[in-house]
Amino acid sequence: MAIFSEIDAQVAALRALLGADADGEELADRMSALDDKEIVDVIGFASGLMRGAERIGIVGAGIAAARSTREVGHAGLAQTRGHRNPAGLVQELTGVSRNEAQKQIRLGEAVLDAVKSDKSPASPQVADVESDAPAPPAADRADSSPWHAPLGASLMRDEISSAQHDAILRGLGEPPDDSREAREVWGLAVGQLILEAPQRTPEELRNAARTIRDQLDPDGAMRRFDERFERRSLRMYTDADGRRHANIAFDDEGAAWVQTIVDSALRPRRGGPRFVDDTERARAEELSTDPRTNDQLAYDLILDVLRAGALADAKSVFGTRQAGVRLVQVVDTAARADEPTAPARTEDGLITVPGPMADQHACDAGTVRVSVDRAGNPLDVGREQRLFTPKQRIALAIRDGGCRWRGCDRPASYCEAHHVDHFSDGGRTDVDRGILLCRFHHMNLHHGRWRISREDKGDFVLHHPSGDTVVLKPRLALAATWAGIDPPPRRFRPRAA
Repeated sequence: MAIFSEIDAQVAALRALLGADADGEELADRMSALDDKEIVDVIGFASGLMRGAERIGIVGAGIAAARSTREVGHAGLAQTRGHRNPAGLVQELTGVSRNEAQKQIRLGEAVLDAVKSDKSPASPQVADVESDAPAPPAADRADSSPWHAPLGASLMRDEISSAQHDAILRGLGEPPDDSREAREVWGLAVGQLILEAPQRTPEELRNAARTIRDQLDPDGAMRRFDERFERRSLRMYTDADGRRHANIAFDDEGAAWVQTIVDSALRPRRGGPRFVDDTERARAEELSTDPRTNDQLAYDLILDVLRAGALADAKSVFGTRQAGVRLVQVVDTAARADEPTAPARTEDGLITVPGPMADQHACDAGTVRVSVDRAGNPLDVGREQRLFTPKQRIALAIRDGGCRWRGCDRPASYCEAHHVDHFSDGGRTDVDRGILLCRFHHMNLHHGRWRISREDKGDFVLHHPSGDTVVLKPRLALAATWAGIDPPPRRFRPRAA
């Protein structure tokens, strides 16, 4: 459907629900009179209307940027209207933040790049029809297209949102070189992420894109890790009112360590598991009634850790759940001894770390080996226990990465293991019949009469009481870790997968 036809359809649907002449003052009253289904419909139609208008604005921002380059100087579009750059012009016209204006320009430039490549002389659509010269080979025409061209096309067809476009584009970054091979494999990654976009949030797409990028360009992943490590810093300063402040730039390992300390301590306040021992339950109740804010609790916790230092009694600081960073590393049993160690990933947060760091932690903390297939399904660990064992929880965390409910970002440490087949009905405490859900979604499942099913080792399917179903896919970053880009060109194939 043409863009203006789409906009007209959304406007007509909203008018039918809200009335032909609703003004701003009446809008809230009219919408309050709608039932639940109508409210959901209104939000959907309004979102479609905004996406259509946004696409027009994005292309306009890209054209404004093209007409405001340094080469044109003060004669540029933005400059003639009193702005130093096109972001200032877009910000003035739209009222958005500078970051949002820069995002619109970035998206607009990407769309225009794709359009220009389609209209290049190498493209058969614009070739001279009267010329006797043969059309260039398809491979040469493909070389003229930027690797991210499918993103712009999908955005213009309303298959992905602007936020999803930006997440994929920035998450993948630029290929390590401008070779045809690199562009092809980056384009393949774009295609796979576009297919996943309808069921994924922008945050998950960005995380998955970074994971794929690090797999395809392991040298670049190590370089980026080293760069972040070199930029680590702690700066303390005093403001005009005499308050002391600190500004911390973390390296990857340090950030994961501090985050897991805070998460471990504040888990009861942030929806952590309910099935804990009596000591932990009492501590959770005490923490829930604590008058301090989460930020104040985190601050006091960090100071307690610093004061305790190396002689800290873990239970006096953390309770029964001591904080720690668990790394998940894919090990190829057929890898040669001279090949570098595969990168690893934190269980919570899915942050990629280099292989040498994983080796260092293995020497200090040991390892737990879990065998999985290409879909991330681990081997069965036990069937007799009512509750999933710690080893089974590790296997579930490796497979699921966190709460499997669509759109939920809760990490594995905040989740509870749900029996797909109710244990009271003879269900097995088996990894294949278990799934991680955060506390909220676990309670919502049971109290809302939802149901989860699974055929053998296929997809988990969430069944709404109305009969609607949703496939609960694993974290996209984990899917990329187990399956990779299939098959990437040899040059970009991960050495250990």
